[in-house]
Amino acid sequence: MHIKKPLPALIFSSCLIVCLLIAGCAAKDKMSSNGAGLLKEGAPGTVTVTDFTGRQVMVPAEVERIGCLYAFTGHVLAMLGRGNDIVAVVEGLKRDVIMRGLCPDIKAALAPSTSGAINLEELVKSNPDLVFIRIDTASNEGEVAKLQKSAIPYLVVEYRNMIEQMDMIEMIGQAVGKHERALKYNEYYQGCIDRVQAKVKEIPTNERVRVYHSVNEATRTDAKDTLPADWLQAVGAINVSLDQELKFMEDKYYAGLEQILLWDPDVIIANEAGVADYIMTNKQWSSLSAVKNHKVYQMPNGISRWGHPGSLETPLAILWTAKTLYPDMFSDIDMMAETKYYYREFFNYPISDQETAQVLSGMGMRALKGEAIK
Repeated sequence: MHIKKPLPALIFSSCLIVCLLIAGCAAKDKMSSNGAGLLKEGAPGTVTVTDFTGRQVMVPAEVERIGCLYAFTGHVLAMLGRGNDIVAVVEGLKRDVIMRGLCPDIKAALAPSTSGAINLEELVKSNPDLVFIRIDTASNEGEVAKLQKSAIPYLVVEYRNMIEQMDMIEMIGQAVGKHERALKYNEYYQGCIDRVQAKVKEIPTNERVRVYHSVNEATRTDAKDTLPADWLQAVGAINVSLDQELKFMEDKYYAGLEQILLWDPDVIIANEAGVADYIMTNKQWSSLSAVKNHKVYQMPNGISRWGHPGSLETPLAILWTAKTLYPDMFSDIDMMAETKYYYREFFNYPISDQETAQVLSGMGMRALKGEAIK
């Protein structure tokens, strides 16, 4: 049974973002693949950075205090070595175990944003030189008015695919004086795509694995023009939820259980701790081929939940998923070694064998909502 999208919610959401998306696409057309044109000289003591929407924003040439009102940007800053300069966050950023270890001061950072709504008094109190926000905040006139009143420079960060995600990583690097480090990360990112694509491109369509991707909740999944849709295609998977009618609520997409039963995927991957176990043990899911064949997998969780729409760790998600779906083809990939290299190389984090195994298990790496932050 198909679940219809509620038209008022969809139309309202589309109207809010369409103008900014068009502006963002126009700006991207003017950039080269290495981000040329994103950064230029500004007024004395500033540089001008072009954000996702095409806005050209003057930011301090030496940014010292940074607000991250999108968790992804906090993870990027940690990778760029600027994590301890974060002074304002969304509360969820404090729940990532490795993030708290890398940036212990983040536990005390103010959280002036909830569900895209900004507490202006708290934001001003944190005294940031620059703030990163999502497009849902930027498309809300009231929230933009708050930011304009504060006079704090802000950059809009958004992406719908791997290319745009790499663009945003580079843009953040340019804004905080870490451009070369961002480019190095993107080189690795592209290298992971290329490694996998070199093999899976030869798999005939009728032999590709049909995958259902559970995002946070068992029935939340992927739609077209999203990052997970892009990287799952890159690993040679057929994503069963694409081109289907999904229920759209609060900028998230859901499939009904009856629809998932009709899709009957070969494999299910779940990025939220405990969801794979729930699917495997719940009788309502028991008729699925993936459940019967014990091919329901918990995705790893490191700095963030691998493969999540807001995850920096897309390169690792690509490698892990390729090996999970096509183990014989990717027998050369050692995920313990890949994971340890990633965190040492890009986060200067000497992760132990025990912690690497925990990351790969996907369990215990993120505090629950409401749980005390230690």
